[in-house]
Amino acid sequence: MDALTKLATPCTILPLASGHRRCRAALSDMPLAELRDLLERHVRLDLNTAIEGVRVCRIDHTASPVSSMSGKVLAVIARGGKRLALGDQMYEYGPGQYLVASVDLPVTGHVIETTPGNPTLGFGMTLEPAAIAELLLGAGPGDLPQSPGTARPGIAVSDAPDELLDAIVRLLRLLDRPHDRRTLAPLFKREILWRLMTGEQGETVRQIGLADSSLSHIARAVRWIRENYTRPFRVDEVAQLSGMSVSAFHRNFQAVTAMSPIQFQKHIRLQTARLLLTNSPNDISRVAHRVGYDSPSQFSREYRRLFGAPPSIDALRIRAGSGSTGAALP
Repeated sequence: MDALTKLATPCTILPLASGHRRCRAALSDMPLAELRDLLERHVRLDLNTAIEGVRVCRIDHTASPVSSMSGKVLAVIARGGKRLALGDQMYEYGPGQYLVASVDLPVTGHVIETTPGNPTLGFGMTLEPAAIAELLLGAGPGDLPQSPGTARPGIAVSDAPDELLDAIVRLLRLLDRPHDRRTLAPLFKREILWRLMTGEQGETVRQIGLADSSLSHIARAVRWIRENYTRPFRVDEVAQLSGMSVSAFHRNFQAVTAMSPIQFQKHIRLQTARLLLTNSPNDISRVAHRVGYDSPSQFSREYRRLFGAPPSIDALRIRAGSGSTGAALP
């Protein structure tokens, strides 16, 4: 089943770390209410804000699913909801829940529970490995749980504790206080990272900052495939580049990305092709060759399987505004 079909069908939610989905309603709504107000007031068309690495989004209508690279990011929903497909796995998160992407992954996102009077509102913050590493180095004995170092899924969802939401609210308040922003924004970002590192998905976040974690080895392979996506490759060569045996590489790559290395490369090729086709909707053969396909017919089959329409139709739909090649996150 392709990503668009999965997003359009009743959702089977991937279990959270605790093994079940919990309800945010039992938690305090006060930080969430102010978060909604701040997001409403500061949203821009380009999603960016005056705080580096912080994005704000508002989506008023349920639109076509969006495919993009996730980046290493924290995404929080204040209103509405989102479904995210990664390979064969599906994630759903709603008000007061957060999603962490620990590797730059090809994902497809789709808003849910969204109407013109009840838009989806989201907060996003880039997760910087150097900042996480700095916090890890500064932590005292016993401040953080031990990480086993095994690879975990590259995406995880949890309920956001009030302490995390409160730190996000204080960071966003700085958008109204430019004179405080330079000094306080780095402090509030550090607090947000600390709340993540010590929270339910802390192990996933901590591995971002560990130079020798399984995640860092897979991230190295992901980066190589992204930079060389047009080239055929042998899995044993990429495993060697990652410093892993072939069997360990296969196991850890699948655990993090929910895909095999070849499937991952295919997703990168097709997402790149989709961007190219927005400018050249009638030049399918050239675009197919440019992203590494020798057979235009194979390209068209795989493109349709992923995006739900043949390349020519999908490209025209995007140019007409009924589709999107924007960001799936936050």
